[in-house]
Amino acid sequence: MTSTRTGSAPVEASPSAFPTGFLWGAATAAYQIEGAVDVDGRSPSIWDTFSRTPGRTAGGDTGDRATEHYHRYRQDVRLMSELGLGAYRFSVSWSRVQPTGRGPAVERGLDFYRRLVDELLEHGIQPAVTLYHWDLPQDLEDLGGWPARDTAERFADYAALLADALGDRVGIWTTLNEPWCSAFLGYGSGVHAPGRADWTAALRAAHHLNLGHGRAVEVLRASLPRDARIAVSLNLHEVRPLTASAADREAARRIDAVGNRVFTGPMLGGGYPDDLLADTEHLVDWQDLVHDGDLAAIARPVDLLGVNYYTPTVVSALPHGQDPGSATASEAGHGDGAQSPFVGCADVLFHRAPGPRTVMGWPIDPSGLTDLLLRLHREHPGLPLMVTENGAAFDDRPTAEGSVHDPQRIDYLRGHLDAVRRAIAAGADVRGYFLWSLMDNFEWAWGYGKRFGLYYVDYATQARTAKDSARWYAEVIRRNTLPDLPG
Repeated sequence: MTSTRTGSAPVEASPSAFPTGFLWGAATAAYQIEGAVDVDGRSPSIWDTFSRTPGRTAGGDTGDRATEHYHRYRQDVRLMSELGLGAYRFSVSWSRVQPTGRGPAVERGLDFYRRLVDELLEHGIQPAVTLYHWDLPQDLEDLGGWPARDTAERFADYAALLADALGDRVGIWTTLNEPWCSAFLGYGSGVHAPGRADWTAALRAAHHLNLGHGRAVEVLRASLPRDARIAVSLNLHEVRPLTASAADREAARRIDAVGNRVFTGPMLGGGYPDDLLADTEHLVDWQDLVHDGDLAAIARPVDLLGVNYYTPTVVSALPHGQDPGSATASEAGHGDGAQSPFVGCADVLFHRAPGPRTVMGWPIDPSGLTDLLLRLHREHPGLPLMVTENGAAFDDRPTAEGSVHDPQRIDYLRGHLDAVRRAIAAGADVRGYFLWSLMDNFEWAWGYGKRFGLYYVDYATQARTAKDSARWYAEVIRRNTLPDLPG
């Protein structure tokens, strides 16, 4: 605990305080909020195609309108300013900027992001750009998508267009958001766009996402000012065996390999882990997939590692004699797909921990965030960390007076921010926290029924209403500390 002085008497700093300069933010994604899907030259992405396919999303919901952020961004930036955000993490729609995924940029598409960045800066908010949040141009999917090597090269070209347009005003750049979801939910289980269920394609997609990240880091490093910070955001799984048995610990190792180390290994300089290669050699020829020079390209250093965390993952081995076909990955919280998104792990059982859950069915366990941050601190010392997504969906409903009370979200946020503080106190170099999400929005395959926002959105009128959690978060930001815990 540190101390400061007021007059001549030492005053102990609050144990719930965050470091000076800690960056407070909120996050969104383009397809979830922008709408205007056929405006100013934008072409369909894989999520336009997927959400318009009957049976793919809850209620047949699409992001066609979303929260109309494309037209209401000035209003939304004012909301950010009212919160006191230090930074806003948003993604760019690839098909708005480069509709076919190749060739020159569409200036009208770039202009939207130029206007958004200028508006943020005018309100004293740092723009934090994510290049890719799952919305591949449909034209590139038609040519093979992420399982095709060429997509990685196209991604580097796209990164260069954004760096040229926004590099003088944006200081934080994230290449990919949650490539695990892109590869394994999009191509492995089929619950996300493009909806393919092919384990081999998922592994190929994972490698090319890794390669695309490395190529983009190279481009950004060459194009951006020296003080720009380059990152990647990973939804790392805090994997826990159900019991201490050797079989359950082996199940956890396998999930850790294909859920975490398939990305952290090559991105952070260690290459693909030997156990991952052995586990999946029956699905893909790694020697053919990984070309000379790929691992060096993927391992180009980043300045920050973004960590997205919502809930832990609890696993066990399939009991002896039980039919592997009876195992399901739905308890992992990733939806019911044609097969498990954890490639080669059809015989691993997933369990939800006891205790309170969000309306996503995800157990609430802040200790998983502390454990995950400390693991990264141990395994990658010297690498700054940032929580780039964390939040919860609850059944928020306005009162007759128009207020939105969400005490469960406040409790969730308090617990997880305290988990971050505990990790920092134990030595983890965590530089900031981005709450998911600024406002309610299109929640992918779950449609509009799951509300994660600090602001309640009436989808019929597009009116935004601050929830109690928005006022609570604003006070946390203002004080740079957690309010005192009750009792």
